Amino acid sequence: AEEPPSSPTTGFSVPSAEKVDGFPRRSMRRARQRRSHSSSQFRYQSSQVELTPLPLLKDAPVAELHDLFCKKLQQCCVLFDFLDCVADLKGKEIKRAALNELVESVATSRGVLIEPLYPEAIKMISVNIFRTLPPSENPEFDPEEDEPTLEASWPHLQLVYEFFLRFLESPDFQPSMAKRYVDQKFVLQLLELFDSEDPREREYLKTILHRVYGKLLGLRAYIRKQINNIFLRFIYETEHFNGVAELLEILGSIINGFALPLKSEHKQFLVRVLIPLHTAKSLSIFHAQVSHSLCLSLTLSIIRGLLKYWPKTCTQKEVMFLGEIEEILDVIEPSQFIRVQEPLFKQIAACISSPHFQVAERALYFWNNEYILSLIEENCQVILPLVFATLYRVSKEHWNQTIVSLIYNVLKTFMEMNSKLFDDLTASYKVEKQNNGGVITSYKSTKHVSLKNELGKEHFLSSFCKLRQS
Repeated sequence: AEEPPSSPTTGFSVPSAEKVDGFPRRSMRRARQRRSHSSSQFRYQSSQVELTPLPLLKDAPVAELHDLFCKKLQQCCVLFDFLDCVADLKGKEIKRAALNELVESVATSRGVLIEPLYPEAIKMISVNIFRTLPPSENPEFDPEEDEPTLEASWPHLQLVYEFFLRFLESPDFQPSMAKRYVDQKFVLQLLELFDSEDPREREYLKTILHRVYGKLLGLRAYIRKQINNIFLRFIYETEHFNGVAELLEILGSIINGFALPLKSEHKQFLVRVLIPLHTAKSLSIFHAQVSHSLCLSLTLSIIRGLLKYWPKTCTQKEVMFLGEIEEILDVIEPSQFIRVQEPLFKQIAACISSPHFQVAERALYFWNNEYILSLIEENCQVILPLVFATLYRVSKEHWNQTIVSLIYNVLKTFMEMNSKLFDDLTASYKVEKQNNGGVITSYKSTKHVSLKNELGKEHFLSSFCKLRQS
């Protein structure tokens, strides 16, 4: 059983016409600019229909209202060429005015949505929004620097989306009627539109798909399956899909509505789709969304999956992985932490020894988290031997003084947690270093070596104080 899905994103609101239309310009642009074409050029009707203004809906007698509403829906099925700015300006304005009337009527009037209007409404929506999206003119598109390709027909398309949204949210909306026309084929076409390069369109699609998921219960499993297929194609075939972040936001709200314990279908989705999404080159674009979805699920499987796909050469992704691990550890149960602590802290030790200071710094910040620190303290006997040799070696070798200072803080914390174990490991470190000609190959605790040596607590505290004073 599932609870009704919550809002797709925290703090997200349905975009208004003014907010969506005024898409912000990016501050950074590449030197090479390109002309922004649109999918509209692929669907322009060659035999244009001449439009004539119809009476206003607000002035129509009650007996004629539904018939006039239907005629305006049919009128809005006519498409125009927006690549030619001066073509058929009169017809474009008539359609724009009709769409505005339809939006206002369905949003404010009761009793408008009667059964005969459902097929006409869905037909008008389908004719306008469903089209073949053009290939990207910039295969190496960088959303942080490049301008997105905006939809040329947005003056009409936005109003169609607004009508669809108000149609779904109307108090008169009847799912039993709508499901005859909003079927699996319709949903599949809707999902394909998420590959649009225009972020304004993807924002509307995100809200609309979420409303469809919430109101048409029979389509829920199909929607999840098709989102799953889109992600699998993205991971293993294309490595390109513009709407990954938006679909993940919808998914986050869907996962939040799952009843516990999770079904095997949802567990498989986590392991086979959400975690492998971390292998994508474009992870930074949707990392916040996939991280949010994961944190609502199974912590053990997530940590093990992240360790399995840990990046080998991309330091930016390593920093993101470390941040995600910290978020998960913030909510993990102590009993679950014990089951992953050994492989986890072996990886954290490897990150601490990274020559890239941001990776090492992010790993050392784990000791600044009070809850994680309490977990480490409870399991100090296991964790300290895993990281001690790395901490001590990197404190002597790392080029960045901030990293060295953080390591001394961590060592001091460990010494205060378990003084005896710290002494044993310090002595063992010296013995193994001498036996291996200065190279540490393994790590074991020795109890028979004197604690009062140059690597003991006194020397550590002296070095730490000198470092702090400098």
